[in-house]
Amino acid sequence: MGHFILQTLEWFGSFGYAGIVIGLAIEVIPSEIVLGFAGYLVQNGDLNYWLAVLAGTIGGVVAQLILYALGRYGGRPFVDRFGKYLLIKPKHVALAETWFQRYGNGVVFSARFIPVVRHAISIPAGMVKMNVWKFTLYTAVAAVPWSMFFIYIGMKLGQNWSTIKEQTKMYTLPIIAGAFLIGIIYMLFVSRSKKKKQTGSMNVEVAE
Repeated sequence: MGHFILQTLEWFGSFGYAGIVIGLAIEVIPSEIVLGFAGYLVQNGDLNYWLAVLAGTIGGVVAQLILYALGRYGGRPFVDRFGKYLLIKPKHVALAETWFQRYGNGVVFSARFIPVVRHAISIPAGMVKMNVWKFTLYTAVAAVPWSMFFIYIGMKLGQNWSTIKEQTKMYTLPIIAGAFLIGIIYMLFVSRSKKKKQTGSMNVEVAE
């Protein structure tokens, strides 16, 4: 791990729980690594596990609210011009936008566990002006298990916390697969509901 990243994490760590929130909110370092480092601090006795999870959840929500705001007030022009600086490509936003328009608000939760899309989904949510309280709720519900998992793994790895991305590959793949499965079930449910509504509307029109 680069010297700059280590120094940045140590700087975040010097602020305790607030450092976790800041590190996740600005996300100059992947959230898995920040949470893994938080787990290491918990294992050292510097932080409390559940308070670290709370800080991780708050930081994760703040990060997504920033992207939501960029989508809501900046729209597609902002993404096309500045998305590359956020490591979000227009094609990722287009995919997330398609999912969002087709399957509705619930996709905000299931997409949180899918790499790249987990961040990109917040922008179209802002662009279509999804209710900010619903957005926050779905994001927080997804951020809790994400924070719990990586902080716990960081605790178990101890001084080897910096290898968390490599160590968790065997665990994250099933999580991603599970998220896909949940997403597919949700999408099928939404599609079926829409078909029923359309069929109901057609029957009403025929009856009239």
